[in-house]
Amino acid sequence: MPRRELVQKILALKAERGAVILAHNYQPPEIQDVADRLGDSLDLSRFSAAAAERVIVFCGVHFMAETAAILAPEKTVILPEPAAGCPMADMMSAEGLADLKAKHPGAVVVTYVNSTAEVKAGTDVCCTSANAVEVVRSIPEGRSIIFGPDKYLGGWVKKRTGRRMIVWNGWCPTHQKIYPEQIEQLRKIFLDAVVMVHPEVNPAVTELADVVLGTGGMIRYVRESAATTFIVATEIGMVYRLKKEFPDRQFVAASKHALCPNMKKISLEKVVSALERLEPVITVPQEVAGRARAAIQRMIEIG
Repeated sequence: MPRRELVQKILALKAERGAVILAHNYQPPEIQDVADRLGDSLDLSRFSAAAAERVIVFCGVHFMAETAAILAPEKTVILPEPAAGCPMADMMSAEGLADLKAKHPGAVVVTYVNSTAEVKAGTDVCCTSANAVEVVRSIPEGRSIIFGPDKYLGGWVKKRTGRRMIVWNGWCPTHQKIYPEQIEQLRKIFLDAVVMVHPEVNPAVTELADVVLGTGGMIRYVRESAATTFIVATEIGMVYRLKKEFPDRQFVAASKHALCPNMKKISLEKVVSALERLEPVITVPQEVAGRARAAIQRMIEIG
């Protein structure tokens, strides 16, 4: 079916089902174009909790749809491609977290939202790349902190806050495809460019940044900046959103290889199928969801 017909069908089905389409900033361009709401994990978490629609079609990866299901248990949350996972989230298990907590009694557990529902259930407070520093600073001085699963975000937060942190050994394979040599080469070509770097990258790349921001922070930074050219060191889907939102600026991907295969698994055809069948539905066991919800809500309250 041609793209135009697919979009028209999605719009009709969305109205018929009383659905809203949420999409992460790393989604393919055609999915971003059809979404009602684009955002980072924090933006989409807030919107899931507040959405008036009874059906949420979540175009992202599995842990994001889980988060929406936790925050909106009365709604039907659909992930058009259930195989869209997150390798980083899978690097941290609930059992492993429990073992670490036993070794460090009294430690406060801060978990990146890029984690499974079971891990969130063993967490005191979640965070995103946008508010990780604020979350850690909200914890009383003197308390040790367990942080996971991303060691690079954790290391960046530790450096920014000076807090004592036990950091899990996880990472994002996509962000590790961005190298300092790429940034250095692009700086020679785009002399006046601002280098925006996501904190999931390797520290050697972070050190070359003008600003270190989550994807939501990148949008806000560009909106307020007088600069005209930006080197964007994160998953390449972000460049599409930036170009669309700020057509008068120039955006250059730090690495064309920084492509998350899981974020690209959702297609217009799969969105149509999801709306037609109202599945695959993402659910979280009530006992797990209740404990995970408290950690996510604390994250949202911190902002």
